[in-house]
Amino acid sequence: MSVQDPPTLLQLSVQRLLRDEALAISSLQYLPRALFPLLFKEAFNHRQTNVLRAMVAVWPFPFLPLGTLMKTPHLEILQAVLDGVDMLWTQKVLPRRRKLQVLDLRNVYHDFWDVWVGPENGDHSAETVCEKQIGKRLHQYALRRRLKVVTDLCLRFHLNEHQAYLLQWAQQRRSSIRLCCVKMQIWALPVYTVRKVLMVFQPDSIQELELNTGWSLSTLVHFASYLDQMRNLQKLLLTRIHKNTFKVLNTSSDIQKCITKFVSQFSKLNSLQHLSMNGIYFSSEHMKQLFRYLKTPLETLSITMCKLSHLDLNSLSQSQSLHQLKHLNLRLVKLIDLRPVPFHDLLRSVAGTLQTLELEGCWMVDSQLIALLPALSQCSQLTRVNFYDNDISMAVLKDLLYHTANLSQLTQELYPVPLECYDALGIVSRERFVQLCPELMETLITVRQPKNVSFATYICHECCQRCIYGLETKLCRCRQ
Repeated sequence: MSVQDPPTLLQLSVQRLLRDEALAISSLQYLPRALFPLLFKEAFNHRQTNVLRAMVAVWPFPFLPLGTLMKTPHLEILQAVLDGVDMLWTQKVLPRRRKLQVLDLRNVYHDFWDVWVGPENGDHSAETVCEKQIGKRLHQYALRRRLKVVTDLCLRFHLNEHQAYLLQWAQQRRSSIRLCCVKMQIWALPVYTVRKVLMVFQPDSIQELELNTGWSLSTLVHFASYLDQMRNLQKLLLTRIHKNTFKVLNTSSDIQKCITKFVSQFSKLNSLQHLSMNGIYFSSEHMKQLFRYLKTPLETLSITMCKLSHLDLNSLSQSQSLHQLKHLNLRLVKLIDLRPVPFHDLLRSVAGTLQTLELEGCWMVDSQLIALLPALSQCSQLTRVNFYDNDISMAVLKDLLYHTANLSQLTQELYPVPLECYDALGIVSRERFVQLCPELMETLITVRQPKNVSFATYICHECCQRCIYGLETKLCRCRQ
């Protein structure tokens, strides 16, 4: 049995007060400011919505991080809190005397509750700390008339009742409420529903946007007008955008116009730092335009499950916005048919900043990897590399390991087993696996002291597992 600390006298007093809701509500005007967070948290834990409603209406702090407590959506609590906001805004007091400025509905950690509820001795020095922290964050909203409500949204197929209620409530109070969405994920939602949602928000509040929609390019172009308003967007993920599902536009010129209009919006994303494209169709010319339009250096570039051409790699290597990359992911991008020179040039341009390199499943062969080694050996900031699922011989793998001699920051290294571990049918030979992988590990140990290294086969088609040699040897079920 786990031993829990007994409740403090203060907690016992709050629990006793909450047994009589009418008394608790009538006592709020006399309650010391320092007791509000503890009382609110206790009322929240016991789903006492009447008390929560009354407390929001007289909340004595500029900030209320409700989402930290509400790990999963709870409609009744949301309704009670928003009713309390309505009560606050209908009170006949001057706007500058209203304390509450920001209601945060995001499920993210915030130290507010730790600072106010955590100390058992009720030390009021915590009040000073909390006031300083909140003051720094919220000074720009302190004199505004409108309440700021902050949330994250994950839209899947349709709006759930929690989301629908919040959006309708905010839509009806646009003159007094500023609804902001920091992180928005859109999954398989009709574009007209997305447009209705975006009409309620301030587009410039969105910092992270994930579009996993299966839309066609013709549908995506209808979204472009909202994208150019997201001036503070820092992270953008595009997934499964297709070229051949047009219902109205079907001529080549119409398709090109759609893509050009969407790509041109990147010129207005002045805060973009992280760009991911998964299963996206863009022509080489539009890829070139996209990276030319980028105005600020990217920290992360992820292009996965896409087909890149020689011209695409040229565009990447020549783009000034990629010369400070920290994270590069080209997983499942087929590189076997491409000349390695542009990729070598890209690695050389980011040698001083690159921290992670993902090249899993890129169909690379010996000649391509050999061409990359001089640039790779200069990437001194690398902490993680992934070369799984590439066709590399024993000799070239050893050469690769020798070229990592100066990469002292590496904490995780994922390498394919050599081609010599497979027979003519592509089946893993257990004997050669257990013979060659230790030899590679010994080679690496003579170069430097590795931390976390593994050599792995392709995933077995029968048991869907890999044979992995690392800190310990793990064979797939078929080889055990």
